[in-house]
Amino acid sequence: MTVRFFPLQTIALLGGSALLLCSCGAASQNKKNTAKGSPEVGFVVVQPTSVPIVTELAGRTAAYQSSEVRPQVSGLILHRFFTEGALVRQGQPLYQIDPSLYRASANQAQANLASAAANAEATKAKADRYKPLVEMEAVAKQDYTDATAVARQAAAAVQQNRAALDTAKINLRFTTVPAPITGRIGRSLFTEGALVTASQTSPLTTIQRLDPIYVDIQQASADLLRLRRALASGGAIPTRADVQLKLEDGSNYGPTGDVEFSEVVVDPATGTVTLRARFPNPQGLLLPGMFVRASFAQSIDTKAFLVPQQAVSRDPKGNATVFVVGPGNKAIQKTVVAPRTQGTFWVVTDGLNAGDKVITQGVGKVKPNQPIKPVNADTPQTIKAPTSDKSKG
Repeated sequence: MTVRFFPLQTIALLGGSALLLCSCGAASQNKKNTAKGSPEVGFVVVQPTSVPIVTELAGRTAAYQSSEVRPQVSGLILHRFFTEGALVRQGQPLYQIDPSLYRASANQAQANLASAAANAEATKAKADRYKPLVEMEAVAKQDYTDATAVARQAAAAVQQNRAALDTAKINLRFTTVPAPITGRIGRSLFTEGALVTASQTSPLTTIQRLDPIYVDIQQASADLLRLRRALASGGAIPTRADVQLKLEDGSNYGPTGDVEFSEVVVDPATGTVTLRARFPNPQGLLLPGMFVRASFAQSIDTKAFLVPQQAVSRDPKGNATVFVVGPGNKAIQKTVVAPRTQGTFWVVTDGLNAGDKVITQGVGKVKPNQPIKPVNADTPQTIKAPTSDKSKG
């Protein structure tokens, strides 16, 4: 067997070529791995927009009008003219109090007026007869003066008795107790035959008007102060929006209402301010005293961002975070302030700038400062068939 020996230069050349081939293969493999490690993500460009600041607060319903029916004269109740729980109209008779004494008083006052009128007529006639006689000095001037004074007193008595007659007629009219307002009447607290008085503290019944109906909403004074500061700084503008109601069973009340006014004082016991809204209630679904939740927009934030909900996540401390496309196509994590949602969006009030590219697709594959392949979120995705990577021998 023949053994061949190669020169040292040839061996060195072959070794260098092998090393070069190995290094090229490693570089190609690293490049392939780097390209494979950059995930494709979809992003949206966010811009500040006007977002209503929606507030949800607790409230209770209250009657639009409420009247306690009380007697204005004393006496026995003879009749009740209404059905409990029915709808009554203003001026409709509700109770009949025994009018006997008041009718007699009116008749007496009428008779007293007639007597006073007759006396006034006689005294005036006497004074008129004395007038030409005193000019002829047929009667003393003092007698004429006395006759004139008596005539004036008689005329005044007529006015007094006429006023007494009017009072008697008013009291007689008060024996019929009418409905002061139109509304739904409650149960009667007094029955026929009961004695009522004009000075009693208990009402005969209560009438409430329920269409429309009020909702008294309680808002913390601190929240109201924060809102006013935002309005003063220009970061928000006032608005008048519809109020939505959620009932005690969690269902939504269909018709919307309007906030009519806000109290100018803070309740020292609760630290809240009362806002009053008015709602239509044609079906009578809302009753006074019901607990509801009202949501409405008190102002509009002109510098907020609407970010799709899938783009926002929470860290272990509960802070909201988003990924944005940074310089060099790297994923940059930002902490933002997202206090509430609106539809399918988070309302971000701080932490973003106009024109930021917020990653909304592929968020789960992204890590901070990781290279990425950003595309528009509405770009259609290309799905490739899986290929088998077989090594060639």
